[in-house]
Amino acid sequence: MKIALVILNADPKRGGAERYTIDLAAALAQRGHAVTTVDSAFLRARALTRTGQYRDFDRRLDQHLKNNKYDVVHAMLPVKRCDIYHPHAGVAAEAVQKCNALFNPRRRAMAAAEHRLVNFGDAIVLGLSNYTNARIRAFYPNLPEDRLLRLFNGVDLRRFEPAPHGPRREIRGLIIANDFQRKGVPQAIKAVELVNDAQLKLDVVGRGDAASNHPSVQFHGAVNQPREFYSNADFFVLPTRHDPCSLVVLEALATGLPVISTRFNGACEIMTDGVHGYVLDDPNDVNAIASAMRKMLDPQRRAEMSAACVALRPQLSYEHHLDQLIGIYEKIQPARS
Repeated sequence: MKIALVILNADPKRGGAERYTIDLAAALAQRGHAVTTVDSAFLRARALTRTGQYRDFDRRLDQHLKNNKYDVVHAMLPVKRCDIYHPHAGVAAEAVQKCNALFNPRRRAMAAAEHRLVNFGDAIVLGLSNYTNARIRAFYPNLPEDRLLRLFNGVDLRRFEPAPHGPRREIRGLIIANDFQRKGVPQAIKAVELVNDAQLKLDVVGRGDAASNHPSVQFHGAVNQPREFYSNADFFVLPTRHDPCSLVVLEALATGLPVISTRFNGACEIMTDGVHGYVLDDPNDVNAIASAMRKMLDPQRRAEMSAACVALRPQLSYEHHLDQLIGIYEKIQPARS
């Protein structure tokens, strides 16, 4: 198949959707498909503002698709035309309801494009979890059942393997995020400060606004490949306020790391609270996050949880994810011909 993967910026440092797109392009190509990653650089979309860039990108994409035939156009953001709309950060209609949306014209432009695409187009809307699809349905109640599908994220198990640790004095927590406020980085830092145990350390990977002078907190900035951080960690934490299906949580589980996250994360649908980590009710409850971190200091508890996480690996397989996605692609082809 000839496949176009559409994303505004194909830079894996920007977040999970971008990294997913890069990895998907490589995996599809390995299976013999002709893949084009269509981003702003590819289309030479330029503008003085972020909103202008998005609009120029969508305009150039529309022209590109008129001039180039693809079997499947798979978009990670709302655009004028595509076969699959795969919103990794949640639907734009929800984001535009936030109080700061008035000062974010690009967010409003994306919401308007999404409204046209979902309500008046025929694209399949691909949610990352049941949590995501429930929220999509809340904003688009008239979306036909056969146009709203669920595709849980997958992990390349060859890249994310468990790394057993011997006895050690430090217990390292890990958080990977690029939207620090939404992902709960400040809350995770406050929880570490509240625990105030020299044995507990927290590695913060990603870009965002957060600071701490606590000796247990270390910032590492954005990285292309976070595998080494998983290997050095003892547990993962992501007290997110909203995450359709956090890829970093699934990667952590695949490497045998118990996870502390929230019920507002679709990735937690594969977890059992108290078995694979802890699924918290309130992402702002720093005391609850700190309590979960204290429990992670128990080596026997961590070992039992780690073994349970490793047992999840077959369900997290990227190959299974890819098989399901290609099955969706194959159903689209006859409809287009």
